[in-house]
Amino acid sequence: MVQLIYGTKGSGKTKRLLEMVNKEAETAQGDVIFIDDDKRYMYDVRHQVRFVDVSEYSVDSEEKLYGFICGMLAQNFDISAIYLDAFIHIVKKQPEEMEFFFKTLIQLAEKNNVKLVLNVSADPAVMPEYLKAFVI
Repeated sequence: MVQLIYGTKGSGKTKRLLEMVNKEAETAQGDVIFIDDDKRYMYDVRHQVRFVDVSEYSVDSEEKLYGFICGMLAQNFDISAIYLDAFIHIVKKQPEEMEFFFKTLIQLAEKNNVKLVLNVSADPAVMPEYLKAFVI
């Protein structure tokens, strides 16, 4: 399952994402991962959550991010949820340019029975139609 927290910068998306990941860590049957573009929220996630700073792995495009997530899932079959902050900053593209990426990501989540929650910093007024069903 893929879910999106979608909104403009400063609208409380990261705070909501952190609340969700910490709540998930309390009840999750599998491993929970929090991916960010730096370490600023490392101490805001519960110790049960695996914190990953993708800047340490040169992840800077949607192709690299997809490969990175695939690698994590291939290495650890116990991952039940991945929360991703700063999505637009990591991939350096706008949502309307990534329809194929989102379709591929949805297939990956379904195939591996993993929940993916992405924090997307963009204007909801111009949100692509194909993403509207995934906004929470």
